[in-house]
Amino acid sequence: MNIRHATALTIALVLQLTGCGGGGGIGGTGITQGTMRVSITDAPACGYDHVYITVDKVRVHQSATAGDNDAGWSDIVLTPAQRIDLLGLTNGVMDELGQTALPAGKYTQLRLVLAANGSGTPPANSVVLSGGAEVALDTPSAQQSGIKLNADIDVPAGKEVDVLLDFDACKSIVRAGNSGKYLLKPVIAVTTLLADAGLRVSGNVDPAIVGPATSVSVQSDSAEPVVVKATAPAADGSFLLRPVPAGNYNLVVTSAGHVTAVMTGVPVAAAAPTVVSSASAPIAPAAAASAAAAVTGSVVPVTATVRTLQTLTGGPTVEIGFAPVDSTLGTFSFLLPVSAPQRTTYAPNPSVITLTSDSAPAVAGKYTLEATSAGVIKTFPVDVNVQPVPPVTFTFP
Repeated sequence: MNIRHATALTIALVLQLTGCGGGGGIGGTGITQGTMRVSITDAPACGYDHVYITVDKVRVHQSATAGDNDAGWSDIVLTPAQRIDLLGLTNGVMDELGQTALPAGKYTQLRLVLAANGSGTPPANSVVLSGGAEVALDTPSAQQSGIKLNADIDVPAGKEVDVLLDFDACKSIVRAGNSGKYLLKPVIAVTTLLADAGLRVSGNVDPAIVGPATSVSVQSDSAEPVVVKATAPAADGSFLLRPVPAGNYNLVVTSAGHVTAVMTGVPVAAAAPTVVSSASAPIAPAAAASAAAAVTGSVVPVTATVRTLQTLTGGPTVEIGFAPVDSTLGTFSFLLPVSAPQRTTYAPNPSVITLTSDSAPAVAGKYTLEATSAGVIKTFPVDVNVQPVPPVTFTFP
């Protein structure tokens, strides 16, 4: 695992709890405490060159309903506050924030407290638009009370536990209409990060496809796929997805100007890492035969989220993209490949990876837009073979 200081393309928080001495304890050892060490990482962002946040402190409590001023909080205070570029934290890179001792037990609430934007330059929290200027990032409730995160973390006395807070900058930054403002509405997953040799997927894509919009993700194999972990590959095409719970997944590669590539049946276990490809046998999606098609629309209410799904012949269904929804106008947009996706099946230690085009009439250029609001899901089929694609509107009660 690579650990470095404040520069980033992605955010994750690692909470490592290491036993230390105390009174009472278990088994007559006198151990009643652990130590929480916090680090941070991220998934790829869309449309930004940098996403900066400045962390003031991390708070942890055993009660999910504990208020700001209740007793029982354990804090990691960063002095000085640490400014982090989330978009530099991909491929397993994490940024260490600090540590604190705390009683053993179950912790069900985490809070990430950010510094406030003042009059200074640069802002404490900001986004740098692709090829554009740096814009201050509004972070409602992230100061003082902090960003509240639900957790389920067991800290055994005398044991070590790592917890990863995986920040998704793409889903967390939203534009506020034509005001020029950008808001932070954090999407952060809390997962246990084990020290096992496995629970990770590594490999290589062709370096020629690497770019700002290139993404590699592992997704659940289900009718409603869930992106379990995503990253942007390094310049040499290498990538590392960690942590990934044990199970079977589909690996999806998307890149501007190329078709989507899907590898099915990727196994993940605790005993050893899963290697899906190598520098000598990388995943190399074909160049798209035509330019990507624009798909636009709007949602009501503006808090709804939208993503694009594609179902391959005989399955699986995979997520191709997630669109940030304008927090004022409710608008969204996608650029989707017209060319058919390519697929292959996982094989250990491949000497070559052969991708086969899935050009069936029901697949090439055919997508499903899926909007979600308050747990309600609505879908709309889209065919980008016929352009222009009419705008799509989702309205929820």
